[in-house]
Amino acid sequence: MIVTLISCCLAMHTEVSRVQVVPEESDAPLPNPGMGWQTFHHFADADPNLAGLPSTSAYFRLYWSEMEPVEELINFAKFDELLANARKAGQKLAFRIMCVGTNRDYMHVPEWLKDKGCRGFEYLYRGRGPAHWVPDMDDPMFLEAHFRLIKELGMRYDGHPDLDLVDIGSVGLWGEWHMSGTGVDVPSMETRLAIIDAYCRAFRRTPRVMLIGDAEGLKHAISKRCGWRADCLGDMGGFSENWNHMEHFYRQQIEKTGAEDAWKLAPIAFESCWDMRKWKEENWDIPFIFNYALDLHASYLNNKSAPIPEGTRDEIEHFLRKLGYRLVLRQLEHDRTAASDSEVSISMIWENIGVAPPYRDYLIALRLTGDEGRKPFIHVSETSIKNWLPGRVEISESVRLPAYLKPGQYTLALAVVDPMTQEPAIHLAIAGRTDDGWYPLSQIEIAERQ
Repeated sequence: MIVTLISCCLAMHTEVSRVQVVPEESDAPLPNPGMGWQTFHHFADADPNLAGLPSTSAYFRLYWSEMEPVEELINFAKFDELLANARKAGQKLAFRIMCVGTNRDYMHVPEWLKDKGCRGFEYLYRGRGPAHWVPDMDDPMFLEAHFRLIKELGMRYDGHPDLDLVDIGSVGLWGEWHMSGTGVDVPSMETRLAIIDAYCRAFRRTPRVMLIGDAEGLKHAISKRCGWRADCLGDMGGFSENWNHMEHFYRQQIEKTGAEDAWKLAPIAFESCWDMRKWKEENWDIPFIFNYALDLHASYLNNKSAPIPEGTRDEIEHFLRKLGYRLVLRQLEHDRTAASDSEVSISMIWENIGVAPPYRDYLIALRLTGDEGRKPFIHVSETSIKNWLPGRVEISESVRLPAYLKPGQYTLALAVVDPMTQEPAIHLAIAGRTDDGWYPLSQIEIAERQ
């Protein structure tokens, strides 16, 4: 339902000159890019545990050995396939590159790196087999080869329309910036900061996050306009009776690293500790866990594509209505009549009722559509929703109408479009969206030119 109000501009006259539209707010979970419920090593069209939840981000972790099995022959085909599958599923791809793991593979970097003579270390994870080999990341041979990989990926994929997010990994077990249980030290701070810089140079247009654990690294990443990521949301005592991530680490690390305002410029991403089934089994307070993430201005939650515990669906949907950004058009006002080849004045009041801003440039667009046979008019404004923080935003537009518009009634519709395709890209939290992604709002009369 859309409520249209008529206002009089001149008290001395009865002529109606402005139309005011108050759209009906919608409470549906929205499948918007750059935020939301992530799938993990699955795509939305093949994830049986998604259970109908909207998901626009598919998160994958890839070992360097997978990406460059032959020196200087990067497996772009694998990456292209992931991007194509993401697009097919209505998602974008988020990824992390890893150099160290704990599966049965002896090494998780390409064999040619060791064969060339790169220094390295053998380890047993937690003192148990099988043995693994990790390169010495302070070795110039490692740095040269790995920086080349990052650079090549950036040259090919930075700003790609199907790429959602870069999770700065490379260092530590599973790219988590620690070597716990291996007896091997993480590389020097100089090397760690250089790896962060390599990602930031390579991916200037794609949002980036870094795991929260490395304090020096996180400080540096935040200074480069990166967001942060935490891989153990929900831990309320699963590792120790005296310590947990939620109460004793995350907020303290954010304060320690000066990352309190990082969310205003780059995304915050969470991954569930274990998955939500563990939360339910331990009788942990799920609303508290979700509110914790929202209080830290999260845009993403990855539940590892695990089953959703019975009885939690309502809480998840409540959470998704606040996660990331959620844009409501509160009011639109425009001239009731206008002539072709003239300007029409349009003002809008928006509100972001989510907990974070959009981090990409999507533009507000207006469309006038008349009766069949009349050429429609689409105006893509320069007004971007990027970095709209939670709260209200007021906008005024002066739109020049083309001379070809014939007199008559036109439907005024609105959309938020991708600047590259000029196609609707964002679902608004208002009723009335049509199948083509536009929101018809009111009527405007195009009069004869005087």
